[in-house]
Parts: sequence; structure tokens; C-alpha cells
Amino acid sequence: MSKNIHYPENNIKNRNNQPVIVRIAPSPTGTLHIGTARTALFNFLFAKHNEGRFYLRIEDTDIERSKPEFEKDIIENLRWLGLKWSGRILRQSQRRKVYAKYIKKLLDSGRAFWCYHTKEELEEEKQGQAGRGEAQVHFCEHKHDSRRGQTSANSPRSVLGAAKGVIRLKCPANNIKFHDLIRGEIEFQTSQIGDFVIAKDAQNPLYNLAVVIDDYETKVSHVIRGDDHISNTPKQIIILESLALARPQYAHIPLTLAPDKTKLSKRHGATAIQEYKEIGYLPEALINFMSFLGWNPGGEKEIFTLEELVGEFTIEQMQRSAAIFNIEKLDWFNGCHIRQLSLRELTKRCIPYLENAKLIQKEKNEKCKKFKILSTNESISLSWLEKVVRLEQERMKKLSEIGELTGFFFRDELTYELELLRWKDMTKQELKSSIDKLYNILSNVNSRDFVTDKLSAILMPEAEKMKDRGRLLWPLRVSITGLKASPGPFEVLSVLGKERALKRIKDAQMRL
Repeated sequence: MSKNIHYPENNIKNRNNQPVIVRIAPSPTGTLHIGTARTALFNFLFAKHNEGRFYLRIEDTDIERSKPEFEKDIIENLRWLGLKWSGRILRQSQRRKVYAKYIKKLLDSGRAFWCYHTKEELEEEKQGQAGRGEAQVHFCEHKHDSRRGQTSANSPRSVLGAAKGVIRLKCPANNIKFHDLIRGEIEFQTSQIGDFVIAKDAQNPLYNLAVVIDDYETKVSHVIRGDDHISNTPKQIIILESLALARPQYAHIPLTLAPDKTKLSKRHGATAIQEYKEIGYLPEALINFMSFLGWNPGGEKEIFTLEELVGEFTIEQMQRSAAIFNIEKLDWFNGCHIRQLSLRELTKRCIPYLENAKLIQKEKNEKCKKFKILSTNESISLSWLEKVVRLEQERMKKLSEIGELTGFFFRDELTYELELLRWKDMTKQELKSSIDKLYNILSNVNSRDFVTDKLSAILMPEAEKMKDRGRLLWPLRVSITGLKASPGPFEVLSVLGKERALKRIKDAQMRL
């Protein structure tokens, strides 16, 4: 882990005392990736900590790959995470007239020009440079015969270019320097950049030009993004200078890598926020986990709410080195946040997973919150479901585990191997004797006394009379849950109730 870099406080304040404004600008060519969500989180925290604004911009100029379902996924999952943006959503596809105005300005000023080189010519140039060990960049001779007015958007040559050429920006001779709030001073040699393409034609900008225009028009003060965008920054600065526009401040955050230190991809597991949501991770846990990928507030505290993170977050505490994605750590965060939820809230969040597991179903035409167990058609209340969930709140790591952990509560008949009932070296006759004893004892317990403490007070003395109390308590556990590992048998009995508990013990008797 690299050492935190500290800068004077005034480095992160917006110039001229203007409000802090940041943005997240995903492309709707796929679902919301956890890396994009993490970048959105850091932008959100920075904005809220500095009482600024956080904008959402949809970069949908790639018409073929941009899909409405991906945009919907991005919007819904940002909301689910609690990352609420300011104002309306900006969509690049609706701003072509705006971009055309700036393209015309660059052409008219002579800072931009039409390039008519074919793909074959450019490829031949690139191969020649590679063979000579030179940087593979293009300095276009077409810029030398471009005079102001000759390549304006309305000129004959511009019309020809729209059909056959692209628009490039003249690269200045001076190097580009900028101060990064995380990485310090960064310098690029323009000889390694060349005259780069900024637009397909007079109305359709490429990424770098569209980003600069959008950031300027929405008064973005700080561009906080992944460090894979560092190479775009000098090009964007050249565009800004060509348009005589002020630079925002830049902060390039370290990327998140897989445990093998390669780019995080589907081969490492889930990468989309929607997948984590479906698996059963809480938004609170994902926010907490993502915040520690490349940032640390110092101290030993690790569990934070979003509100607490807003109060703690500063750019100075960002790290330079890549963050490593650790799914075990995410599970730990999720378990901690599950245990912090109220029982009522946790139960409500577990209900969809119990429904997906085909264990329960909401009853129709019921004003009160009632459900039915699908295997028995038995009506159950939300308060009964809370009792079930409470038994697993300490063990649960993901909401999706609730069906597997508590499924035995909802089944009419349990399926398990007869041998599982046996404790250690018990004979079949000893096992039958223990099951019979359990049935007889519990048959005489009043239904009102079917609560954890009273059941423990009744059964523990009987278990202690045996040479090993597992001889009574193990068959009890298996007969009422069908599992090796489960919540305590007295707690399970209290939730099942007398009638259902006795039925299960009777079923165990019948197996013998």
C-alpha cells in the first residue's frame, strides 16, 4: 500500500470560490460495473463533503452499442446505492447542436482542420514508425494548407471532409503539465500525442471533445476518475486551451484489480452492481466496501454509513497504488451491516429471497402483511417471519442465503439420511429411545411454554442425565431441522411451535 499524499487544503477548493461540481459519466453500453460505481461513490462523497453538486451524465453517443436497458440499469442501481445526483440527467445524444457549435469554432479559428488520409495511409505510416522505433503518432500535413475560413463548417472542403475525412486538432509544440490532486505534478510530451482526431464530422464529436464541452457547460470544477483516463487528460487540456476555456482540477483514482492483480473481469466473479444486488449484498455494505478500495480514513474503524463517509472523505487520503478486490472482505462488510439492521428491516429485505426460493408467497387481497407457506398453504405473519430471520441474523453473510439457512421452517416434510439422526456410536435402539423420550416430554409441555428458556429448562436436565447430552440433543436437532448445522434446537422449537415440532419428531419415530 502506497503512502498517502498530503496537499494543502486550498488545492482541493474550487477556483474563484465557485461551488464544487463533479460528475459521473457512464456509457450505457453495459450494466453498471462495480468500478464505475466506485468512481461514482468517490465523486459523490467529494461533492457532499464540500457541499457541492454531483451530476449524472449519460455518454450515449455510441448509437450502435448504447441500449436503453443499460441506461435503466445504471440509473436504478445508482439510486439503489443511495448515490443521488443533482438536477436532471444530461444525455450526450441530445447535444449534437451544442457540439457542432464548438466544432465550428475550432475549425473557424484554424485550431482544428479536416484530415483526408485513408486508413491504409495511416496504417502504413504507423508501421513505418514502429519499424524505426518511433512513437506511433500522426502529425498531419493537411493542417498546413488550412486557413481560417477555408475549413469552416460551411466551406466546400468541409462538406467534402464530412463525407471522406475526420476533424483533427493541431497539437501544440509545448508540453502539457497539470497538477493531479492524488498524483501530484504530471507532464506529457506533445510529441507523443500528435494531431489527434476530435470529431467524425462537423456535428459528431469523439469522446475527448464531448467530455470537455459537457464539463465546461455544466461548470464541472473537479474531474475525479480512474487513472486509466490519465492519457486522455493532456488531449482534453489541449482542447480546453484551443477553446480558451479554464481547466477543471483533476484527480485520478487508482483502479481496482482482481486478487491476481489483473483487470477485474467476469472470470473473477460478479462485476455488475445488479449481480451483487441479486446475490444479496446490501447497498450499505457495497458502499462501505467500495469506499475502502483506494481510500482509508486512518484509524481502526471500518464500518461506516454513507453519511459518515461523507463526513470523513477527503482527496488527501486517496492512495496511488491499485486497490485489490477481496470478496471475503466484502462478505465480512455485508455480514456486519446485516447485523446492524433492525430485525423488521432485515426481514423485509429477506422476503424477496424467500419468495424466489419458492418457500413463501404474499397472500392476495390482504391489507395486513400476511404470507403463506407454499408447501403447506399455512398462513404466517410478518412477526413469525421475523422470528425465523432472527435465528440467522448472526450467521448470514448474504441475503440470498436465507432460503438455504431457514428452508426447513417452511417445508412440510424434511429429507435427510436416517444415519444423520445417530449421535456417534448410538445403537438403533438407543436412538429410538431418545426420540421416544423427546416426543413424550414435549407432548406434555403446554403450548404457551414452547419458548426457548422454558424448553431449555425442561430438556437440558434430561440431556444431562445421559452419559453424553448429545444423545438427546443431536437427534432433537436433526429431527426438527434435517441439518447438521442449524440454530439452537430450543430456539428452533420455539419458532416451529408445539404442533409442527411434534409432527417432525413423530416422522423421525416412523423412520425408525
